[in-house]
Amino acid sequence: MAKLAGGLLALLLLATLGGGVYLATFDIPAPVVERNTVLDDDRFPR
Repeated sequence: MAKLAGGLLALLLLATLGGGVYLATFDIPAPVVERNTVLDDDRFPR
């Protein structure tokens, strides 16, 4: 049972580190659609 728990913990640690490396090195593309909206003055308190 201890080997199973240790293996699952090692697998979780490996997946977490792999996900972190993936997010750190992944080139996230910039948005290509330009959005211009006019916000009414009523939405902001004075």
